[in-house]
Amino acid sequence: MTENGIQRTENREQMAGFIIHLLSSVFCLLAIAGCAGYSSASLYPKEVSTVYVEMFDNQSFKRGIEYELTDALAKRIESQTPYKIVSNRDRADTVISGHIAEVKESVLTTEREIGRALEKNVELRAVVSWKNLRTGEMLMDNKTVSASASYSEWQGQSFTYASTLAANSLAVRIVELMESKW
Repeated sequence: MTENGIQRTENREQMAGFIIHLLSSVFCLLAIAGCAGYSSASLYPKEVSTVYVEMFDNQSFKRGIEYELTDALAKRIESQTPYKIVSNRDRADTVISGHIAEVKESVLTTEREIGRALEKNVELRAVVSWKNLRTGEMLMDNKTVSASASYSEWQGQSFTYASTLAANSLAVRIVELMESKW
């Protein structure tokens, strides 16, 4: 190989190294710019430390679901938020309350020959409010939340089983609404 050919090969290698270095620098800058909006701050309002959960009212004809929802909500708040549940309203920073507005049961699938329900669905709809007792501010004002769960009596499941699942899903959605707005 001639000296001129060796020179061209070295120039190509230098150019390839420069391009690789330039591209890796651009990717690093893009990655850093993409993380600029990241924050490790809490998703929940900082001025709140304790929550009193009032027993939910039930405006449907299906009794007992209000106990399931209230219990599930208190457990979710305690386990997934920085807040402490208190049993005395006078010692709480905030109070969360609401009512079950509707409990619907519907058939999902039926047996072809006799029309008996094989799988059913339970849907719960609740209206929830969250008030700061120190300032009087409504942190959540009459928000409608719904959740559903299905069950099959053929698998040994009942309405109570599905309503408990739906109440737990509803509690998860209510806790999600407690997060601060971005």
